[in-house]
Amino acid sequence: MPKMGTTSSAGLKKPRAAKSAPTREQIALRAYEIYLERGGTPGHELEDWTRAERELQQKSSKLSRKIGPKLVAA
Repeated sequence: MPKMGTTSSAGLKKPRAAKSAPTREQIALRAYEIYLERGGTPGHELEDWTRAERELQQKSSKLSRKIGPKLVAA
């Protein structure tokens, strides 16, 4: 009979960075806001998307740096 060991849930957990990464929906919404800020002119979809992604990632990393030390100290 094969040995039935307990499986560790550690392998199933996502890395902390993945939790703070912006979702596709958040990026799309921010890219649309950027598009509207530009006056709605077409032809800059990639630039809008990459700018939105970069802004949200920076915002997320700043937020995690602010919150991070408090969580560790608690």
